[in-house]
Amino acid sequence: MTEIEDSEISLMRPSVVTIRTAKPRDLPELNEMITLLAAHHGDAAGTTAEQLERDLFGPLPWINALVAETSEGLIGYAILVPLYRAQEGKRGMDLHHLFVRDGHRGHGTGQLLVDRARETARNAGCGYLSVSAATGNVLAHRFYEQLDFTARPVTGMRYMQSIA
Repeated sequence: MTEIEDSEISLMRPSVVTIRTAKPRDLPELNEMITLLAAHHGDAAGTTAEQLERDLFGPLPWINALVAETSEGLIGYAILVPLYRAQEGKRGMDLHHLFVRDGHRGHGTGQLLVDRARETARNAGCGYLSVSAATGNVLAHRFYEQLDFTARPVTGMRYMQSIA
């Protein structure tokens, strides 16, 4: 057996990660991470910190945001949007965005965000949490399946009309 001196071993000490509800002070970093996620998908981000402030903290809050924070700052986020199945009378939430910064992936932060998203939905009286991933995003598919999400087929067309 070969002996290894202590000086030859280097271990990264994991950061303490806190998952919490976003606060107004988080808006610049949250907006930056939204831009990074959009770029990752080849999209341009059009959101601003002012729009996020309106939608998170305005008179009619439209979304919920959770953030993952370390001593280095924010390293990830999840955005939740309410859903409703009128024919069943069931509330739900859509995990609209889930993002963890490069260098912090693969350490469980995404799972912590999903766990808190489930808790947030449950506390809001929801009976389900949904999430979607692009057809070719196999890593995301595996991730969600490992967290006990069940794939559901797309059963029709979704239409949209601008009302602005």
